[in-house]
Amino acid sequence: MTGKKHTGKAGRLYFLDNLKVFIIFLVIVFHAGYVYESGGFLSFLWIVDDPSKNDLAGIINLILDMFMMPTLFFISGYFAPMSLRSQKGFAFLRSRFKRLMVPWIIAILTLIPFYKLIFLVSRNLPQEQLVSYFHFSGEIMLNQGWLWFLPVLFLFDTLYFLLSKVVPTGFRPNLKLTVIAVFLISVGYSFSMSYWGLSGWTKTVLLDFQNERLLIYFMLFILGSQLNLHHVFSTTPGSRKLYYLANATIWIPMNLYVVFVLNLIFKPGSHIISRIGDLVVLWTSFHLSVLGLLFILINTFRYFLNRKGRLSTALGQYSYGVYIIHFIVMGAIAMLLLNVSLSSTAKLAVLSISTFVACNLILLLYKGASCRLSKRAGFVVVQRPIQGASSRV
Repeated sequence: MTGKKHTGKAGRLYFLDNLKVFIIFLVIVFHAGYVYESGGFLSFLWIVDDPSKNDLAGIINLILDMFMMPTLFFISGYFAPMSLRSQKGFAFLRSRFKRLMVPWIIAILTLIPFYKLIFLVSRNLPQEQLVSYFHFSGEIMLNQGWLWFLPVLFLFDTLYFLLSKVVPTGFRPNLKLTVIAVFLISVGYSFSMSYWGLSGWTKTVLLDFQNERLLIYFMLFILGSQLNLHHVFSTTPGSRKLYYLANATIWIPMNLYVVFVLNLIFKPGSHIISRIGDLVVLWTSFHLSVLGLLFILINTFRYFLNRKGRLSTALGQYSYGVYIIHFIVMGAIAMLLLNVSLSSTAKLAVLSISTFVACNLILLLYKGASCRLSKRAGFVVVQRPIQGASSRV
């Protein structure tokens, strides 16, 4: 990955902006899938449970679950060094708190109650006492839902800030060894959590996280930061042989993972190899798939979508807001689709696309209204993006 320096106008990495927009759209597809997934164990808790079901949604979600959140954490980690350089000391944490935790607090107090409201209305159930609409009430349906990403990312930013205080300035571990270490640690961690029966979610008032993936997400966050420090994306890509090889072989670990995880889910207690053997294959294939898909996604956008346009720029600016509001918008649209005469597959497509479009339109209208109010009040808002940085989640 060497070549002449190439970072785009003002050093901006347009392909990461575009990749982030794409991943946010896939998050919407993933969440919409649970509305229509046949045999889904989340149906009784999901914001809307449409009786029209299909098997395709479950297969799509199984694949998307491999790489969506790892990619978002990787992108956020990539820009952590830039943010830390531009905002020294605790200014970095203050900035990240305002960016992540303030919206989280507002969303927890406003959007989570809408979750339960839509949940009850869509099932023709009576409304309940006001306090029960908040996640701190302890009701199982009122966990943080999709908002778990924000405090976990703030935790990672905090840990990265603390590590920056103890790691010697200029320390750059070998990148290939770092990738190998991330892979081996991830496999060992996931295997251990599964073997000792510690898989599942930990849910608290402040943090929700999937036990077997928390460390993996942090490792990918750190991997992203290391690619930044090694200036991997500051030069034009070299040979594409590895890219084509990855595209030709990624189906192998992906299919292995699907076979072994489906056996684990639908045939508990039975093993293809043995309990230990199945877990080794399961998590080895899973993490090979994660790293392989991450590599393919990044380079696909780097090779072919490293450009900006008016639409892509606007979508990039709104992507963070889309993530925050999408679940409630999706729930409202899914409720409207309950009595529509369409196949569940068509409903899934309509729900995913309409949610993405509606969220961006809502944010566009909100931005326009805010600008008009600011002008009337005599304020002028000036945005100064970090040089060399794409907009962070």
